[in-house]
Amino acid sequence: MAQDKTTISNSTSVALATKVKDYFQLIKFTLSFMVVFSTVVSYLIATEYRNLLDVLLLFFAGMCITGSANTVNQITEKDTDALMKRTASRPVASGRMSVKEATAFAVITGIVGLLIMLLRFNWQSSLIGLLSLFLYGFIYTPLKKVNSIAVFVGAFPGALPCLIGWVAAYYNSPILWTGGWIIFGIQFLWQFPHFWAIAWVAHQDYSKAGFKLLPSDKGPTKFTAVQTVMYSLLMVPVGLLPYVVKFIPDSEGVLHPMCGLVSLWIVLACNLWMVFVSVRLYINMDVKSARRVMFSSYFYLAVVLLALLADKTHY
Repeated sequence: MAQDKTTISNSTSVALATKVKDYFQLIKFTLSFMVVFSTVVSYLIATEYRNLLDVLLLFFAGMCITGSANTVNQITEKDTDALMKRTASRPVASGRMSVKEATAFAVITGIVGLLIMLLRFNWQSSLIGLLSLFLYGFIYTPLKKVNSIAVFVGAFPGALPCLIGWVAAYYNSPILWTGGWIIFGIQFLWQFPHFWAIAWVAHQDYSKAGFKLLPSDKGPTKFTAVQTVMYSLLMVPVGLLPYVVKFIPDSEGVLHPMCGLVSLWIVLACNLWMVFVSVRLYINMDVKSARRVMFSSYFYLAVVLLALLADKTHY
């Protein structure tokens, strides 16, 4: 009898662990964490550190909203996910989780996240969160099979989390939203070399599923590489804005930029590195170079946001 109870207990633990793992896959935890990371850092750049509870609630709300959008994505793409090696094991695509269960999860997490933003922070940030969820789940996701313009459309919900974090701090001063729009611009442009590099590496899988994410209908071509270089170059002047644009007043009314000289040089170095690896992709035209762009873009975003946070000039 004791052995039976132990067996049942172990089976229950395994089932629970499997279900938790499925939900982590459903919300695309790593991707969601990176998105919410930009929300929290933008919030901390925008304002003096308030309290840990605000930060934790912002993080949790962001994970709920982003997780809801990613769940809608997996429900919509369950059939195409099943065709691709890298996504076939996702819970809905593999059949481990029903569409009904995933839908309920998307609705609940979406509502919870938006309500936290509304009640703990402000209606403006909640509204931007709703817009981001809608654009990603219901516009970008189905558009991926129609035209490569999907990458441009998807760059908006991909960058809006920066604005959500900033507006959560400066809800009553649209003039001071300038900083949020600057970080939005940085993350908006960053997504093009980032996603095109991913689409280059996973081109065969994406083509099998009918996704059209590269700017050229012919796949990984010189045109795609040129576009990657162009957007990497555009990131250079936009990366100067946190130091150049003066919009934050001090006690005497003198306007200051959001960040100092140290972050300027760090961001500039990161931008020039993105240009360098993108040019290497254009020269070599191979998966290895595309993978270098992809991994560089991951490090880029983390380094740039943390540099802006560490070197912010207002408190």
